[in-house]
Amino acid sequence: MKESETNKISIRFYNDREVRAVWDAGKQQWFFSVLDVIGAINQQDDYAKNRNYWKYLKTKLKREQPELVSATNQLKLRAADGKRYATDTLNADGVAQLARSINNVRAIQFL
Repeated sequence: MKESETNKISIRFYNDREVRAVWDAGKQQWFFSVLDVIGAINQQDDYAKNRNYWKYLKTKLKREQPELVSATNQLKLRAADGKRYATDTLNADGVAQLARSINNVRAIQFL
């Protein structure tokens, strides 16, 4: 997906936690940062912990739900340092699947 195809960037909130989102004009849908969703569900602000959790979960999901992992797109989103980095993103359906794969009460409430 070319960066020119994404023209809207948004910050969404879940329980007062930022979830970065970007609109893909070509696919006509929003994509959400996987790390931000994980941080919101787990109520975790530590980027490194969210990244490690996603790394572990992605490995597990590749065996159990490979379609979810293959549904991730790398889009450039602005990070805390102000720079734009390629970030794993999922559409709304993917976010729902991700939440169902996280085994805790907060994930159920997220849905």
